[in-house]
Amino acid sequence: MAGKNTPFRFETKLLRPAKPRDASWTFVVLPAEASARLPRRGRTTVEGTLNGRAFAATLEPDGRLSHWLKVDGALREAAGVAAGDMVVLEIMPAREPEPALPPDLRRALSDAPESRAAWEGTTTLARVDWIHWIVSARQPATRARRIADACDMLASGKRRVCCFDPSGYYSKAFSAPEAADEP
Repeated sequence: MAGKNTPFRFETKLLRPAKPRDASWTFVVLPAEASARLPRRGRTTVEGTLNGRAFAATLEPDGRLSHWLKVDGALREAAGVAAGDMVVLEIMPAREPEPALPPDLRRALSDAPESRAAWEGTTTLARVDWIHWIVSARQPATRARRIADACDMLASGKRRVCCFDPSGYYSKAFSAPEAADEP
């Protein structure tokens, strides 16, 4: 892993997602050796440059112990690149921002003072994982159950979600978008 404030540089291809065919965003998949230098396999906040243009973003896990980065149109335009181009990224881990609390989780925590107190006593990264576990549910019933389970676990003293693989590697819950075929 790189030092906390040590940027590292790599080159990779800028890809367009196959579905939906949306020209407004592209993405890159970090090479495994670049991803291995990050502090965690789950969602990770970084700052850096793409072809010399500064950005800050949260990398998503790709389910293969690496990460991918969504590149919006504004950054792509500022960097003067297009899908299919090779790009140079220089990144380093950044301080994790406080995650936005989903309204349904906020309501549940406000109705459960012991859970709310435990929530406030956890780290930012733990809160990121709790939220990621909840919002990664595919079905509304699963999400509701995870919120109830989170409140119960927090109230019982658990500070980290115990049953969540934030990398998606073991559960195969996450993956990078499928890249469109080259034109």
